[in-house]
Amino acid sequence: MHTVLDWLTKNKNHIAIGCIATVLLLLQCLVAVGQQSTDKPNILFAIADDASYPHMGAYGADWVDTPAFDRVAEQGILFTRAYVPNPKCAPSRSIILTGRNSWQLEEAANHWPDFPQKFKVYTEVLAEHGYFVGSTGKGWAPGIANNEEGAPRHLAGRPFNEHQLETPPAGGISGNDYAANFEAFLKEKSAGEPFVFWYGGYEPHRGYEWQSGLNKGGKSLDQIDEMPGFFPDNDTIRTDLLDYAFEIEHFDEHLGQMLDLLAERGELGNTLVVVTADNGMPFPRIKGQSYEYSAHMPLALMWPERIVNAGRKVDDFVSFADFAPTFIELAGLDWEETGMHATVGRSLTDILYSDREGVVNPDRDHVLVGKERHDVGRPYDWGYPVRGIIKGDMLYLKNFKPDRWPVGNPETGYLNTDGSPTKTAVLDRRTAPGQYHYWAWNFGKRPGEELYHIAEDPDCLHNLAEDPAYTEEKKQLKEELYAKLKEQEDPRVLGRGYVFDAYRYMNQANYNFYHRYMEGDLEKSDAGWVNGSDFETEPLPVQQQ
Repeated sequence: MHTVLDWLTKNKNHIAIGCIATVLLLLQCLVAVGQQSTDKPNILFAIADDASYPHMGAYGADWVDTPAFDRVAEQGILFTRAYVPNPKCAPSRSIILTGRNSWQLEEAANHWPDFPQKFKVYTEVLAEHGYFVGSTGKGWAPGIANNEEGAPRHLAGRPFNEHQLETPPAGGISGNDYAANFEAFLKEKSAGEPFVFWYGGYEPHRGYEWQSGLNKGGKSLDQIDEMPGFFPDNDTIRTDLLDYAFEIEHFDEHLGQMLDLLAERGELGNTLVVVTADNGMPFPRIKGQSYEYSAHMPLALMWPERIVNAGRKVDDFVSFADFAPTFIELAGLDWEETGMHATVGRSLTDILYSDREGVVNPDRDHVLVGKERHDVGRPYDWGYPVRGIIKGDMLYLKNFKPDRWPVGNPETGYLNTDGSPTKTAVLDRRTAPGQYHYWAWNFGKRPGEELYHIAEDPDCLHNLAEDPAYTEEKKQLKEELYAKLKEQEDPRVLGRGYVFDAYRYMNQANYNFYHRYMEGDLEKSDAGWVNGSDFETEPLPVQQQ
């Protein structure tokens, strides 16, 4: 005992220094933990409903006024190659929430599914780890998502939808006061508590108030300097496009109010703001298809306290599967501890923390796209399965069932194309001399393979799949596509693609629409989202150019 006391007495200075060092180390750890907690960024995820790249002002679209989106781009990063793997509402949102491609999500590959309970989503994880999570407007939809007890799973976060506009600016625009509901969300969260908020605008989803862009938006038909090549150029379609633009501007106005609100509260600096859309514009050959305008999405991110060299444009390929791993990493979590299924996405922090523009990470050189069943309208509720890859300037598509009608059967109204003045204008010209090609591009059957040079042909009208000059390039793209799909255990390429057709379409009013309509159990109006004039007679008239 005396020996120990003697040693302690002789070495008391060293012991004191060691204790002080230990205490300092512990304090540093506590401070680090505290900083990690307070430094977790807020996340405001703003997603428009049916808007295509490049229809935001920051991309040079002068006929669409989007100061809030442009502000995010100017104070952050504007992405030029962001793609959604499956361009339809429910599957697109499923990809965002899970970080997995839709063909990895069982029923959730389809539109109007029963979302599998087994797939955990990032909002649920962040709520478990100290985030206040909420949403307004359109969350994950349409479909059914319940937990094991049968209670609803609010996949995008707890809804805040109480506040409504006294008078929406036009018919077809939601009455949801998105900005007021965001403010209510912020008031409810505790001081210093990080938040995750999903702003899901219902705009510019159809329907539109006819001529709202002209009469209420102060627009003119000659503002549109370029028309998609697969549409005839006429006043009807130009008017329809301006009505679409007017609804984008409504979405953008509420985004601007949200940014101002965060700035007033002193919370904008540490908020990652993500602005995009779920799929392409609700026009023929775009929404619900797999072409350039279908899958290429607007995307801008800002994070004032962390993004350096703000205002840069980034040309890396970005997939919607990248959002969830980004949010999980920024929350300080490892994916493996979340309980979520493995992701195919890649966190965007390599781009966020860089000061480079153009191509930041050369490994981000491609994205995958595809689809299964979207809307019904084919026999037995069959879908139109597609897989594709976009790499460099080329888009390769494999249509697995080219015998099927790609946008739904003519006799049931081409149900995978929303009713609209543009759709009617194209259908009205189907038998007109010299106009048949518009119908063929928008509604006709397609070959088993398609290949497009999207830099030169963003309309995807010149199929190069049978061009000998592109034989080797097509072969390489197809091989890479199939190799990646096999890695991801896609049932479609593993010989089990039938499972996607077997999953029930969960909208009870419209399931098995083809047979119920053909047998007289349903009327044209029961479809709900197309015009009665969209339904063709059977058999189809002989097509003549």
